[in-house]
Amino acid sequence: MGNHSDGAKAHTSAVVTSQEASQERFPDPGLPPHAPRLTDVDSKKAKGAERQVVLLFVISILGSLLFWVGYFGIEVSGNFYDVMNPEANKMLRLQNLLMGLGVAFAMFGIGIGIVHWARSLMPDHEMVEERHAVTSEEDRAEAQEIMETIIEETGIKRRPLLRNTLIGSVILAPLTFVTLFRDLGPADPSVLKYTMWDEGVRLVRDPSGTPIKAADVTLGSAYHVLPETLSTLSHENGYLEEKAKSVVLLMRLDPSELNVSEGREDWNVDGIIAYSKVCTHVGCPIALYEQRTHHLLCPCHQSTFDAANECEVVFGPAGHALPQLPIRVDSEGYLVAQSDFHEPVGPGYWERAKHVKEMAGEA
Repeated sequence: MGNHSDGAKAHTSAVVTSQEASQERFPDPGLPPHAPRLTDVDSKKAKGAERQVVLLFVISILGSLLFWVGYFGIEVSGNFYDVMNPEANKMLRLQNLLMGLGVAFAMFGIGIGIVHWARSLMPDHEMVEERHAVTSEEDRAEAQEIMETIIEETGIKRRPLLRNTLIGSVILAPLTFVTLFRDLGPADPSVLKYTMWDEGVRLVRDPSGTPIKAADVTLGSAYHVLPETLSTLSHENGYLEEKAKSVVLLMRLDPSELNVSEGREDWNVDGIIAYSKVCTHVGCPIALYEQRTHHLLCPCHQSTFDAANECEVVFGPAGHALPQLPIRVDSEGYLVAQSDFHEPVGPGYWERAKHVKEMAGEA
């Protein structure tokens, strides 16, 4: 320990000066030496790797074709719910198998082919280049030269077979997904305007099918209901499709808590209200009812609707309020519909605004 009484600065081994620190730094080792690959030094190996990449792209193309064979070539019809007739399910399983394998091979061929191409045929020299802003024509020219160099290094100009199979696979593979858009909805969207609800159709419990009297619906209760006429349909005649559009949630609130807009004064029965269960976001079934707040919650994406305010959206991604089903009581005390919904149920679609106007004119 130094003596500070004489004003001299003490030096210890624990203090390191900047000059000493710079001398102790490790030197920059730089990039490791480049080790050439077999395809870099052997033209036969390079040609073999090119054939392998082409084969992978051809597998992708064949996978896309296999998908379309399954989609368009396999006819699926009949009653899928008849256990005594397994032929319909057999063809459906075959179609799903071909479509699944087709998409898998299409994506596998492109993915593995591009990776193999990059690892075996494209230059693998490591480079370090400082990034700077493009500010002049010289910089733009340099950037264009770099892009041309990249294209040249990929070898896509020198290998036309590889290029053509890549283009074919990249075009065909996404079309397999585009093809599935045919099944996202009906060819005629006007069928979305109507459900099986109509004047005088009774509300029945799901799944028992028993009709509901107004006296059975107590304050704060909720029921999942369907139109009574739904039971007349078979699965072959669209039972599931009609059920999906017609499902309704029936609740009873204190009439003083309801905010009813003009024209809907007689759509409820002493606080008993009926709304579509199909969420207006992506069509999930709404099944959660919070009695205290009168909120309906969609469990898929948490869209929340206020039943006391005509099921307007109070939270979440839903685009519009739930459609209300006008109801009344028949001569026997059972709840029945006054009409169909006055607007299409479910999520929005391109023609929805047009259909809303048409249905308003029909009402």
